[in-house]
Amino acid sequence: MSDIVIQLSNVTMKYRIATEKIDSLKHFLIKKLNREIQYADFFALKEVSFTVQKGEVLGIVGMNGAGKSTLLKIIAGVLKPTSGTVKRRGSIAPLIELGAGFNDDLTGAENINLNGLLLGYSKKFIKEKFDEIVEFSELERFLHTPLKNYSSGMKARLGFAIATVVQPEILIVDEVLAVGDFKFKEKSEKKIRSMMQDGTTVLFVSHSLGQVETICNKVLWLEQGSVKQIGATEEIIKNFKAMNNQ
Repeated sequence: MSDIVIQLSNVTMKYRIATEKIDSLKHFLIKKLNREIQYADFFALKEVSFTVQKGEVLGIVGMNGAGKSTLLKIIAGVLKPTSGTVKRRGSIAPLIELGAGFNDDLTGAENINLNGLLLGYSKKFIKEKFDEIVEFSELERFLHTPLKNYSSGMKARLGFAIATVVQPEILIVDEVLAVGDFKFKEKSEKKIRSMMQDGTTVLFVSHSLGQVETICNKVLWLEQGSVKQIGATEEIIKNFKAMNNQ
């Protein structure tokens, strides 16, 4: 049986964007009715193909706008590509836009239940893991405080704790270690490492090349939506730094 858990074949993501700025809804509707709006195609991804083996830790690097987050969202199933195919084998835990399903008017405790349900956890599972989530997030003092009073770092900590309380077969991590204090970053990185040791396949995006070098055994370099290079971490990071004067 193949050890390939993720396979992308010629994946393209195309958006249509207006070529002029329209300042008001009224102006937009008039132009729309008169068919005066001009559009251009923007390719966030262009014919991206690669495979990921079970247990691999794939880092994804590229400058801003290279298509990294779009790629992860397509693999996670959040977005559907314009063309091409995506095959996944195994359960996925996407750490993308942590807390995207949070409600700011609800407390931390209420959001654990809400976000857990959105991630597909059963009520029984959430109840069993509730204390573990709270302990990992280190937010016990703020458990009954509305989320609108949380900092972005606190929200990320709660989101990370909820998403990683399961042991997925595929873990998708997008810049989640960029938020929060140094101590929690270390704790989060340790948690990801423990999941890797248990055989979880990891896709990891970070602007910190040091983190990519430390965590990943393979790197995909995206440039303007296309695969520039893919290979061993040391080689790809060296080439990326040289190309971008880092």
